[in-house]
Formats: sequence, structure tokens, C-alpha cells
Amino acid sequence: MKLGITMPVDDGLGVPEYLRIALAAEEAGYDSVWAGEVAGPEVFSLLGVLAASTSRVRLGTGIASVYPRSPALAAMGFATLASAAPGRILAGIGASSPMIVRDWHGRAFDAPLATIEGYVAALRAAWAGERVHVEHPRTHGFRASLLPPQAPPIVLAAMNPRMLRLAGRIADGVFVTWCPPDEVDARLAHVREGEREAGREPGTVWAMASYWAYAGDRTEEAMARMRRLVLQYAMVPTHRGSFARVFAELDRATELWTSGDRAGALALVPDEAVHRLCAVGDGADVARRAADLAKAGIELPVLLTPGAVPGELDGPLQTITRTADAAR
Repeated sequence: MKLGITMPVDDGLGVPEYLRIALAAEEAGYDSVWAGEVAGPEVFSLLGVLAASTSRVRLGTGIASVYPRSPALAAMGFATLASAAPGRILAGIGASSPMIVRDWHGRAFDAPLATIEGYVAALRAAWAGERVHVEHPRTHGFRASLLPPQAPPIVLAAMNPRMLRLAGRIADGVFVTWCPPDEVDARLAHVREGEREAGREPGTVWAMASYWAYAGDRTEEAMARMRRLVLQYAMVPTHRGSFARVFAELDRATELWTSGDRAGALALVPDEAVHRLCAVGDGADVARRAADLAKAGIELPVLLTPGAVPGELDGPLQTITRTADAAR
């Protein structure tokens, strides 16, 4: 069973700490290390440091939003990384959320399906050394002078049916985050439908799924933090549907959170929601979730490894090593 990790980019860690996490994952035999991009490290520069400091583990953006960077700039960034670490770079992209795109970056969150499709076409053309002509997002006449020795696989983050079908039509891999094992079949069915629409062989697109994981020594604190993380992500409009089944009072919790009653909102988050979306316990508990995802059809289970409190490094390191030991 392959395993990956994704960095706790919301934890306020610095590059030396992220490097320690990546090296621990490489030493423990993980397949890949992924880095998201929210308000912490800028993902391309972070992966550049990791590429220069590791030798085997694959490195991916998980995810980079398609809105803040033009396709030309992203193509250049991925080509630079692939030049530094041939065969080890994965291009994880997605639409992100309206709040991040509109409010933080000042970009229009428009036509996500068309934007993703054009973006993928532009990346592939640029990496092939072709002159890029894509209407949405508009990229006319760009031709890259640095070509990757091996084009990075494109992994599309997808949650709703239309984006999942698009992944089946155009991507190499699909990232179905916040997806408990018993929801994998339904999500992958949309991917397979997209493959059929594009005339691709069934199973062309491989699947990865991430889940919050903690196997450190501070379990009670970690559980409290996971409860907060579940609520924060459940309230994001583009993520909300993935939490509906296990969070009956999500609307009420959102109202309380918005009004400033954080404690009241958190009290409405059921343990079931936390346990369905997170694995908190020992290494065997975390490895068991990965095994359940693998049995459901996920080729690459990915551990998101936050600390029990923001800034804690021991917990992520313990989670990485203890889960790898249990998986073996």
C-alpha cells in the first residue's frame, strides 16, 4: 500500500520544520509529499527546497489554485521543479474556494470548469514545447523555453459531480479530499463516467484521498483541534456538501460561528463527523483508515498531519513514523 503525506500548511511552521517532515516521510518510505497553499508557505518555493533536499520521494502541489497564477506562470513553475527533481513532481491543481480567490487574491471566481479545462490544456501544450493558444483563461502565444524532462502528472482536486467527471475526461489523477471510505465508490463513478465520455479506458485516472491524521502523544488536544478543523472546512461553500451526511446541525453551527459564538458552534460538531473525516489514535488507527481507503479504490491515501496545537512538530513526526511502522 502506497502512502503519502500532505503538509500542515496552516500550522505556522517554517521551512526548516517542513523540511524535517518531508525527510521523515522519505526515510519512512512514503511515496509522496504534498503541500497545499492557503495562507502559509508559497507552494512552488517550498517544493523547490524539498526537491533540493530529498532524493526519492515524489513531491506534489496539493493543491495549487488555478486562479492566482496564469497557466504560463504555473507551467514555468512546474517545469522548474521537474528540472530539479526529474520524475518526482506531480501537478496538483484545483479551483480552491470563492473566499480565497475573490477576497484574498482579488480574482474573479468564474467558470471553474472551463478555467480548469483550459488550464490543463495550456500546461500540457507548454510542457510539449508548443505555442499556447487557450481562450479561457486567455493565454495566447506563450512558448516555454524550459521544458520538463518528464511532464508532471496532472492531478485534479474534485468534490462535486461535474468536476469529478471533468477529472475523468482530462486528468491523470483525481484528488477526492474529505471522502470517507464508504463514499469513494460514488465519487469514482463520476470519474469513470468522465473517462467514458472522453473515450478513455476505465481506470485511466488514478485516485488519491487525504484525511486528517494524528498518532502522536497528545490525543485529547488533537481531537479538540480536529473538531475545529472539521467545522471550519465544513462551512466552506464548495466543501459543504461533503459534510452534510454526518453533520445534521451544520446550518445552525454556521450561524453560531458567524455570530461569534465559537464555543456553541463547536459543541454542535458530533464525534461521528470527526471520526468519519479524521483518524485520531495510534499508528494502527491511522494506517487502518489508509487501508480502508485503498480497499475502496483509492490508490494513494494521503495523511494530512497537523499538530495537536498549531506549531507542534512532534505530533506530525510521530504520526508519520508510527503509521508507517503499523502499515508494514
